[in-house]
Amino acid sequence: MRTSVNLLLLFFSVISFEIHAQDQDVSFEAVISKKTLGINETLRVDFKVNKDGDNFSPPNFNGFRVVGGPNQSVSNSWINGKRTFSKSYSYFLSPLKKGSLSIGQATIEIDDQLYKTMPVKIIVDKSVEINKDPNNTNYLVNENLHLVAEVSKTNPYLNESISVIYKLYFSPQINVTNVGEIDSPEYVDFWSNNIKIPRLQIERGSYKGDSYNYVIWKEIVLYPQKADKLNIKPLSLEVSVDVPTNKRDFFGNRIYTQISKTVTAGNRSIQVKPLPKDAPVNFNGAVGNFEILFTSSKTQLKSSESLQATIKVKGLGNLKLFSTPELSAPSSLEKYDPEHKENIKTALNGMSGDISDTYTLVPQFKGKYPISPVEFVYFDPQAEKYKSIFSKEIVINVLEGPSSFSQKNETQGLLKINTNNIPIAKSQFRFIKTKPGLIKIESRKFIYSTSFYLLLFLPLIIIFILFGFIKSKTTSASDIKGYKSRRAKKLVKKYLSEAKTSLDKKDVFYVALERALHNFLKSKFSIETSDYSKVKVKRLLANKNIQTGSIELFISLIENCDYARYTPASNVAINNDYENAVKVILEIDKQI
Repeated sequence: MRTSVNLLLLFFSVISFEIHAQDQDVSFEAVISKKTLGINETLRVDFKVNKDGDNFSPPNFNGFRVVGGPNQSVSNSWINGKRTFSKSYSYFLSPLKKGSLSIGQATIEIDDQLYKTMPVKIIVDKSVEINKDPNNTNYLVNENLHLVAEVSKTNPYLNESISVIYKLYFSPQINVTNVGEIDSPEYVDFWSNNIKIPRLQIERGSYKGDSYNYVIWKEIVLYPQKADKLNIKPLSLEVSVDVPTNKRDFFGNRIYTQISKTVTAGNRSIQVKPLPKDAPVNFNGAVGNFEILFTSSKTQLKSSESLQATIKVKGLGNLKLFSTPELSAPSSLEKYDPEHKENIKTALNGMSGDISDTYTLVPQFKGKYPISPVEFVYFDPQAEKYKSIFSKEIVINVLEGPSSFSQKNETQGLLKINTNNIPIAKSQFRFIKTKPGLIKIESRKFIYSTSFYLLLFLPLIIIFILFGFIKSKTTSASDIKGYKSRRAKKLVKKYLSEAKTSLDKKDVFYVALERALHNFLKSKFSIETSDYSKVKVKRLLANKNIQTGSIELFISLIENCDYARYTPASNVAINNDYENAVKVILEIDKQI
């Protein structure tokens, strides 16, 4: 009896506690790390709420660049039998200008009511000196993270190739977890070509005499188009770094904290030298080292047959920035406009390969026709002088056809033009037929015949057949679509479960996480693997009215899966990615 009474008392106490918890006031506020900061500092903003809600929407952060976040954290604690709940959405911001800036209102829905934070004023002043305390995390990042632009040559000739390699150096003391490009460099007055890097790889090197790790972020080949002092605008990257702190966990392992840092390669100046003024008349801007080839598909043929004559320039240099020499052929060879072809590859040492123009030539008369060698002029930057090269001569021998000249006159020793020796073929001129040869057809009774009714009802029969075919295809497609959706949902659960069990194995974890995100999109939006791109996913989610915060978090997870293939990741980052993946899948599912 006493046990039953105790259970009842416990039951009513739990009910009264829940009622009291539901009646507590909702608190939703924006908490900033500092109210005044330098233009070179980073600001942290936490949007904290004491009750769980849905459809969180951040402000637009005008005047700031989001360099980190959103990161979500949840805290539950029990003190003297009283439950305390706290949920926060964290962003890291970098100011874009000096002055008084404002962080707008964030919104969240709790129990079908909309709550907003108060706007927060921030004062941004001039750059501040970074604390040089070796235990300060910002100082550690500044001293151990560098972006360098390596230029192969700073005083090239006009149209001479140079290469720019952007290397991100980071010391073994820190771990780079995420890299994103903020500002791409501008190459004004340069012809530029970006060399694709299939996979970023961590390599060992030295920076200012110290041992560093580095990755090659970008490789560019440039051809200056103006003889002057030219500037290369800087490249800026946003890098997320795990930095060790002085704190340790229960097992004595050092605790890491994550910091976002903007690094810039800086401006580089290139002094471009003009080409020497003693250029030959037929120089057309080729700079490099080349050879010229002149070939013909045949050297013996009959008149009215055709041949292909090809002028090809091959070598290393600015192949896309000049044209091949024009072919000069005898007037008795009819010449047609050439077909241009390019076979060019671009590497760090510049463009290499060949360009060619293929002419179609048709001889009109019998005889031998020499085609003079083709001259090509280029500037060699190594020898610092112009060079002329020639192709070989080709003789075209037309074996059969009308003659354009009579035989040599033995008495006068002169050649006379014979205007009557050109034979005329019998089929050269034809007349139009004057009698068409039509056959008279007797009139038949067509109306109400079998053919009449067949032609009358045939279109209706075809329409019914097409309607049935389209309906069956639609039903089949919907069945397949439903099957794919159900299968994708199972795969989401499978790969999320696989990711959870592989938190200590970075490569396996991110492969499973990427598959889970992919199959979630497949199940909800029927997006195919070939369409799985960040741009299309972002546009698709926006068209479905998904909240901006959820879209940004989903895209950031996709990027983290890509970067994890070539950058190290800490346990903190892996756990955050897993929790954010579960959260964003639930959020998008609710919003749909």
